[in-house]
This record gives sequence, structure tokens and C-alpha cells, in this order.
Amino acid sequence: MSVIALTGGTGFVGGASITQALDQGHQVRALTRRPQPTRDGVTWVAGALDDPDSLAELCTGADCVLHIAGVVNAPDRAGFVAGNITGTENMLAAAKAAGVARFIHVSSLAARERDLSNYCWSKAEAEALVIASGLEWQMVRPPAVYGPGDTEMLDLFRMAARGVVMLPPAGRMSVVHVADLASMLVRLASGGGEPGAIYEVDDGTQRGWSHADFANALGDAVGRKVRAFSTPKLALNVAAHADRLMRGKGAKLTPDRARYIAHSDWTADPLRRPPRELWQPAIATRQGLAETARWYRAKGWLK
Repeated sequence: MSVIALTGGTGFVGGASITQALDQGHQVRALTRRPQPTRDGVTWVAGALDDPDSLAELCTGADCVLHIAGVVNAPDRAGFVAGNITGTENMLAAAKAAGVARFIHVSSLAARERDLSNYCWSKAEAEALVIASGLEWQMVRPPAVYGPGDTEMLDLFRMAARGVVMLPPAGRMSVVHVADLASMLVRLASGGGEPGAIYEVDDGTQRGWSHADFANALGDAVGRKVRAFSTPKLALNVAAHADRLMRGKGAKLTPDRARYIAHSDWTADPLRRPPRELWQPAIATRQGLAETARWYRAKGWLK
């Protein structure tokens, strides 16, 4: 049994990782900004990534840090710096001060394309900090993550339910179910894998999914025949600027996000897949999408 100090525990991936850790007999110390319900095996630590005292408390007595928290969208470069770079730097410092030798960092495929957007740059910079930390580290770069409770892919399910799915420009993507990703993270936190490894996980689909094939899989999941349309880069950029004008700093489709979405290859590198003896995905994507659609409908999120 290990004690895992975990950030991002109130989020989608973090919540699934806590469940996996508890199921495997670990204790979890989880950072939170807001009060959380009591849960056997979980010690909630009030604080944030910009609060060194709370990070010191989080790491006290831990065998491993599992750093999941991060920012996927921000109104400007400074927001990505604070959430992805400074937050990681603070977490590394807390781990060192507490004598926690093992550090598991959740990055992103975006880190491979540091010049593409501010988000990509910030994830690459965070990786560089981890590599230079002197700790025993490992990293996981997830692709698109889906599953019950996810809000990022919900709009795609809703479009599929209406029969029309608007896609990025032609390209390919990898996906992974949140339970499979959480299983990998907890496996590493338990001491599995090679120190200094950067793993790219997915559902096992060779060369990933074309955007059109994934749209059809979404249609099957919601029981609809769908028509898929690719959105040109120029149209994405225009929509991003329009969203910024309408919602200001609350815009979801920023120009930075549009550049990320328009990239043609977000597939996992087969050379960075974890060895089969360490981890394998257990949930086939078509099955997982159908289960996710049923969950959305049960919650009233999807008609």
C-alpha cells in the first residue's frame, strides 16, 4: 500500500484516479480548493497550486506525487504559465522538500508541438521542469479522454444526437477511456514502469481514429446516423475571434484553442506506448462511447 499525494482530484481524470487508487488499497492525500464530502481512504488537503504551505501539507508522509492538475484553456499566456508551469514548479519543490522521491506527471500530447499554441508551449515547459528536477519521474501524455462525467466531449455527443457533427480539419486522433487512463496512472504511482519514461497511452487503435470515423462511432453510440463536416482552419479562427468578442475572458474557443484543434495529428506515438506487461487498455472505444452516452442520458445531459 502506498500513500499518493494527488493534485486535480476534484476533476474528471483525478476523480477516476482516486477511485482506482482506493480500489487497489492505496491511501490518497488530495488537494482541493473547496470542502469535499468525507471519503474513506482520502485525506482532503485545503489549498491550491499557488499555496506552498498547502502543498507541503499535501506531500507530508506521501510515497509518490501524482500531479494531474493543469489548465487546458486560458484567456492568455499568463493563465497557462500559472496553471501548467508555475503550478508544476511549485509541486516539484514541495515533493523535494518533503522527501518524496517519485513524481508522476500528467502531461499531454500537446507537449510534442510546443510552437503550435500557448497551451502546447506550457505543457512542454512543464515537462522540461520535471525532467530537470532530479526526482525519480515518469510522465503520461494522454490523448483525448472520454467517459462518464466528462464535459469536454459532451458537445460532440450532443451534435451526434442531432445527426450532424462539426469536425476539425481533416486529421487523426487517439482517445482513451478515463478508467483506462486512471489505471495507468495508479500503476505508475504504485512503482510500475521505468524511471524517466514518457508514455503515450490510447485505446489500442492502430494509427488512431480519423475524425470522420470517430464521428460515426459517436453516432453509433447515441443511435443516430450522422453527417460529419470538416471545419476549415480559417472558419475555426473566425469563430474563435467571435467567441472572444462575445464572451471575453470566458470564451471557450480561443484563437489558441483553435490552433490546437486544427492540428492534423493528435495520435499516440506507438514507440511510446507502455509495454503490454505494464498496462493495456481494457475498454474498447465503441463500447465505452455507448456506455458514456447512456450515462449522459441517465443524468439528463443528453436527450
